[in-house]
Amino acid sequence: MASRKNLKKSIKYICNVLEGVCLIDAAQAPAEKRSEYGDLYVKINDFQNELICKINHTEPGSVKLFYKKLKEDCNKGIEEIASKLDELGK
Repeated sequence: MASRKNLKKSIKYICNVLEGVCLIDAAQAPAEKRSEYGDLYVKINDFQNELICKINHTEPGSVKLFYKKLKEDCNKGIEEIASKLDELGK
C-alpha cells in the first residue's frame, strides 16, 4: 500500500509543478492567450484526477500490465502538456 501512496504523491507533485509553470506563464502572457492557459490548467487538473482514480481502482490479476499502461499514459500526458506549454510560450 505504501508504494501506491508514494506513486500518488509523485503524480500530485509533477502535476503541481506543471500547474505552477502554467500559472507563471499565464501571468506573463498577453491577454488573448490567458484563456488558453486557463484551459490547459483545467486539463492538468483533470489529468491528475484521472491518474489518481486509476491508481485507486487497480485491476486485480493483471497488476503488472496495469501499472505498465499507467506509466505509459502518464508519460504521454506529461509530454502532451509540456509541449502545449511550450507552444503557448512562443
